[in-house]
Formats: sequence, C-alpha cells, structure tokens
Amino acid sequence: MIPPIYKAKEERYDKMQYRFVGKSGLKFPAVSLGFWHNFGSIGRYETMKEICRTAFDNGVTHFDLANNYGPYYGAAETNAGRILAEDFRPYRDELVISSKAGYDMWPGPYGVGGSRKYLMASLDQSLKRLGLDYVDIFYHHCMDPDTPLEETMETLVDMVRSGKVLYAGISNYDEAHTRSAVEYMRSRHCPLIVNQRRYSILDRTIEKDGVKDCCLEEGLGIIVFSPLAQGLLTDRYLNGIPEDSRVMTDPRFLNRSALTEKTLNGIRKLNDLASERGQTLAQMALAWLLQNPVVCSVLAGASRPEQLLDNIKAAENISFSEEENELIDRITAEMT
Repeated sequence: MIPPIYKAKEERYDKMQYRFVGKSGLKFPAVSLGFWHNFGSIGRYETMKEICRTAFDNGVTHFDLANNYGPYYGAAETNAGRILAEDFRPYRDELVISSKAGYDMWPGPYGVGGSRKYLMASLDQSLKRLGLDYVDIFYHHCMDPDTPLEETMETLVDMVRSGKVLYAGISNYDEAHTRSAVEYMRSRHCPLIVNQRRYSILDRTIEKDGVKDCCLEEGLGIIVFSPLAQGLLTDRYLNGIPEDSRVMTDPRFLNRSALTEKTLNGIRKLNDLASERGQTLAQMALAWLLQNPVVCSVLAGASRPEQLLDNIKAAENISFSEEENELIDRITAEMT
C-alpha cells in the first residue's frame, strides 16, 4: 500500500508568532524544533515524522540540526533528510533548515574545529544527508582557539557566496569572539545574523558574560538552546527523580548531582508561579525567555507530538509583571 501523502494544514500560520532574526529580513517562529536528542538512530522513525508534521502544522517552520547530532553522528540529518523528502519537498521554501559544524565529527586532525577544510567538508556531507541543495543557516558550532577567526569567517563567507548557505551563524561564541566575528563579516558584506547560546531561568550566563547585550548592540538575534535546563524546568522532577529518567541512564543529560533538595524546592516554587499564570512550568520557562526582544526563538526538543504542542503554547502569554520577574530572580538566587 502506498502511504498517504502529507498535506500541511491550511491554518498553520494562524497562531504562531514570528520574529526577525537580529537585523536581518529572516524570521524564526517563536518556538523552533531542535533535532539534538530524539532524531538519531535509537529513535522511532514514525514518531520523528509525526513530530515534524505536528510542528509544521502549528507554524514551526525552523528545524535545527548539526552534523554530529545523533546518536550516531549524522543520524539526525539522515532521518531529517528522509522526512524532508517524503513529506516536506513541496514546502521547502516555507522552511528554515539550519545545520552546524565545529565539534568532533570524524577521527583525525581534520574532523573537528574551525578550519576551512573541516567546515567545507562538513557542509557538503550535511547537504548530502539532508538531500538539499542549500541550508538556510550554517553555524560555526563552537569557538576554535587553534584556527584564526578570519579563516573560519571567510569560509562562512564563501559558503554563502556559493549559494549552499543563505545566512551565516555562530554558536557558543563569547562576547569578544562575537564582536570580532561581526566586524569581520560586516567588512565582507556577508549576513551573520544569529548566535545560538544556552540560556534559561536557571542559566543566566549570557547576561553575565556580556553576550546578550553584545548581540543586541550588534544586531544579532539569539536563538536559545536548553531553555528548559535539560528538563529541570518541567514538571518531571517536582516529586523527585522518576525511575525512567534519562538522569539514570544517559550521561549526556542532566547530572543527578544537580537535583539537590534546594534545587527541587526552587523548581516547586517556580511551578507554583506558573500555575498562577495559567501555564505549565515549561511554558512559563519558555515565555520568560521570549519576553526578551533579542531572543528570536527558543529551541524545543520533543520526544512526542504532545510535548511539542505544550511548548508551542508558551508563546500565547509572554508578558510578565515586574513583580513576577523579581520573584523569579529571588527564587533562582535562593537555588544557588
């Protein structure tokens, strides 16, 4: 039997908010779909496809990947490529597909970093796995102290000039490297538009290290990863650690040592505030980020469609009173 051809919902753009990415003309949905955790070789393919369909049917037009997302390395892009070919080929021009390279991908001296050789090879491999002629955004995934920044940025310039990439991005860059990257790319008249950084109610690093203010000043958007602090900012740990938690089985995820009684008490207080706002804790955590004008999107992972739908609802209420923000700050200060 031939499987049914996916037809996207006509009303898919009715509710989602879209935000300009920095000072560019590109827009991200307030909530984007991240492919880090649940699209690798150990996932169920039909569930992956259903998550992608649910995302697009509800206005999530941005799918975020990287060369080494898995497990195994490359598996997320391979699965995404299959899904794109089977379901989304008619909608390619409505989608923003991003990928990255910088962390380790293959053995030897040319499989990691920011060199021209590694980045060019990574882009070509990613395009093959995705089955695409171009990606909308290609990020340098992390700073490389061993490669001149000019080499890395010039490689991104050439990628854009080639037509294989529409916009350049950086990820995990500190303030000094962000400013240097912006200055170089501006001199080459190449669109560097976004910095992808970790940020959440519980992780304020970009407020302290100057990156948040830097991106606002330089016209870069910030797309946030780990907005739920690897699950801490959900209702999953309100009553302790569930037996099926990935804390128990997978070292890539939240460290068990982070689940102190002080932390859990703080999470419960945040959950009480979320309830008063008529939101789940996860929705409030995402909405708290989206109240920042420099945040152009939050990356939400999902293991099932219902989880993604719950996260999307966060964009329905991103207004916080001064008293609510102060209370959140007090609670988080007590947790440290």
